[in-house]
Amino acid sequence: MLVTEFSTEAVAAPERFALWEETTARSHLRNLMRSDDQDDFRARMLLLDLGDVQVSALAYPHLGIARTSRLVRQSDPEMYQVNCFIDGHGTVHLGRSETALRTGDLVLMDSSSPYQGDVRADPDSWSHLTVQFARGLLPLPERTVRDLLAVPVDGRHGMGGMLASWLTGLTARAAEFAPADAPALASVTLDLLASTLARSPEAQGTLTPETRRRALQLRVNQFVERHLADPELTPRTIADAHHISLRTLQQLFAEVEESPAAWVRARRLERCRLDPADPFLGARPVRAVAARWGFTDPAHFSRLFRAAYGMPPRDYRNAVRQEGRADQQQSRAR
Repeated sequence: MLVTEFSTEAVAAPERFALWEETTARSHLRNLMRSDDQDDFRARMLLLDLGDVQVSALAYPHLGIARTSRLVRQSDPEMYQVNCFIDGHGTVHLGRSETALRTGDLVLMDSSSPYQGDVRADPDSWSHLTVQFARGLLPLPERTVRDLLAVPVDGRHGMGGMLASWLTGLTARAAEFAPADAPALASVTLDLLASTLARSPEAQGTLTPETRRRALQLRVNQFVERHLADPELTPRTIADAHHISLRTLQQLFAEVEESPAAWVRARRLERCRLDPADPFLGARPVRAVAARWGFTDPAHFSRLFRAAYGMPPRDYRNAVRQEGRADQQQSRAR
């Protein structure tokens, strides 16, 4: 089982904060905790266990934490923790420095370094996402990471934004993953983390070629998904947007044995397949659906669609509608 969900509302109000302390001590780093809402602490947590990496989503109204030197001495799992704040605001103290945190920030902490934090958020939505993993799994030297502790990283743009989107997607779709998916999901998460944290020129030089390549693949994939509707999207525009040569882009796709142009075409066709199946778009002409996703020649689009899915787009739409009506009739019969 990859996913575990937890809510303090499983017990009576006076017992909720104690239950949260006990549960998070097992699932996360052990900290001293306090809250302005301790009398009725409404909080939720979702844990996605990827083996070497744990991703979690947490929701609570107010939480103050302190990882003291004594707690470090008592138990230190020697792990890094990355927090992505998707709601609320707060502060983090490391040594003598105090850093303000706001929605969209990413911040890295080390279980071996005492710290304090204070966050206020809306208990009805996820307050932040957390990634935990052993220090040795991050492909960056510890001396490099040390300078990044408790330093806010922009999680709204660039690599930070990509990491935040990836973590949000992981937790939102957590129930869809099988245990066999865990190693790949953990590997991608670590590569994205390393690429996000290694934003300085000095740190960039410490990344392995494999990590840089996988991070580039993710950036390319997200760029294409965002621009599928643009008929001017070509391998050249993709390469230029990422400041790489066309040959480098082609080599990137060689591993999946598909050219960049073929991959873009396949993603567009898939969008065109999904749109006719959407009842809210049922009245839209097939030609309009094709144009929406960058196919300007209806005849050419029809040939491509038939080659990919075994029937013309109009026949596919009719088949989907008939299947939908049959399902409705079966439901009524029950």
